[in-house]
Amino acid sequence: MDYKALPETAFLILTALADGPRHGYGIITDAAQISGGRVTLRTGTLYAALDRLSGDGLIEDDREEIVNGRLRRYYRLTPLGGERLAAETARLQARAGAAAVRLQRMPHSRPAGDPRPAGGSACSGRYQPQGGLA
Repeated sequence: MDYKALPETAFLILTALADGPRHGYGIITDAAQISGGRVTLRTGTLYAALDRLSGDGLIEDDREEIVNGRLRRYYRLTPLGGERLAAETARLQARAGAAAVRLQRMPHSRPAGDPRPAGGSACSGRYQPQGGLA
């Protein structure tokens, strides 16, 4: 089946729930860890996304418990949610693979007078966030 790309928030939530049921704060914590600290879900954003994902049949309530006098609701991934996450993972891997292949072939410019040929072994094609291409 052909799916529309998942928003990053939905992808992170489904990924967090793929490891087992989580409550809201657990999902927020996992999403931050999965994204390497780049994404911090706010409570309003999280619960709006949970409502949408639940309405789409991708997640469902798992259980509720009272902790320190407050209700804590746990959510779990449905089989459909697992399929959707797997499809999105494959989609992202395919696009990342295509980008990696093209980066490997990309000719790199050289300063005037540099005797080394452009492209080839001068570039490993590995992305390095702090230093550009290695």
